[in-house]
Amino acid sequence: MHVVLGTGPLGRSVIKELRRREEPFQVVNFSGRQLGSEDILVVRADLMDSDQAKAAITGASVVYQCTQPPYHQWEGRFERLQENIIVAAMASGAKLVAAENVYMYGDVDDEMHEGLPYAARTKKGRIRAKLAEQLLELHHRGKLQAVVGRGSDFFGPGVTDSSAGERMFQPLIMGKAASVIGEPGRKHTFTFIEDFGRALVTLGQSEDAYGEAWHVPNADAVSVAEFVELAAQLAGVEARIKPMGKGMLRIGGLFIPAARECIEMFYQFEKEFVVSSKKFSDRFGQRATPLKESLAATVDWYRARRSLVG
Repeated sequence: MHVVLGTGPLGRSVIKELRRREEPFQVVNFSGRQLGSEDILVVRADLMDSDQAKAAITGASVVYQCTQPPYHQWEGRFERLQENIIVAAMASGAKLVAAENVYMYGDVDDEMHEGLPYAARTKKGRIRAKLAEQLLELHHRGKLQAVVGRGSDFFGPGVTDSSAGERMFQPLIMGKAASVIGEPGRKHTFTFIEDFGRALVTLGQSEDAYGEAWHVPNADAVSVAEFVELAAQLAGVEARIKPMGKGMLRIGGLFIPAARECIEMFYQFEKEFVVSSKKFSDRFGQRATPLKESLAATVDWYRARRSLVG
């Protein structure tokens, strides 16, 4: 039995891949709300509670960790969340597949790869480093079978809370200026959410992948401006961009805590931000969805969403 923790965009992508492979699974979320398909078993659990986490994971063979605290509440809460999941997985004898980002590397001048040291100087980067080190140390001590899949900034169907989410795509499909963070002319790696979900399932089913971190497949990095231009072309609208600097984020942070938390990560959008996924693609032969195809799916989803909400 595979157990997917979280029903956000990444959790749903993992579910989609498990269904494609006809694997048995159940889903855990905080609300217990169904996902629109009656044949999906959804278990309600607050994973911040250790007893509820143990109950939700009991009987699991592979656990996919696709959940996290609110972006502005990582400190203290993320460590507790992961600890509860680890303890529950160990009690069940389950393998743990953890989804991560690339914050732990810090401000890197060249292409990011899995061999880089953890040199983060930001609060959230240090939290990510601590969590990753804990998982891999437990694996190497023989306490837990764990593997880590890392992605860059998400985009794709269902992704709204991202630098390539609602603030970019919602105005774009309406022919308005897409909001982008930082310097639009810099190359930036974006991860298609469905590639991320597919890669996590691949890692979960590959015994020799455990004990390591893997960057999931990404299309070749293009500038943020080129990313928006291609999306606009697919949407049949003029490409228009509205850059957001630190000043605008500070103003937004007065009202939106997540915007305030983005300021310390601003370095990712001031310079080239390129993430290599060569290790994963060489080992598993899985390539990223072509950018034209993934952006078309994203534009279609945002259009369908807009028609539903009027």
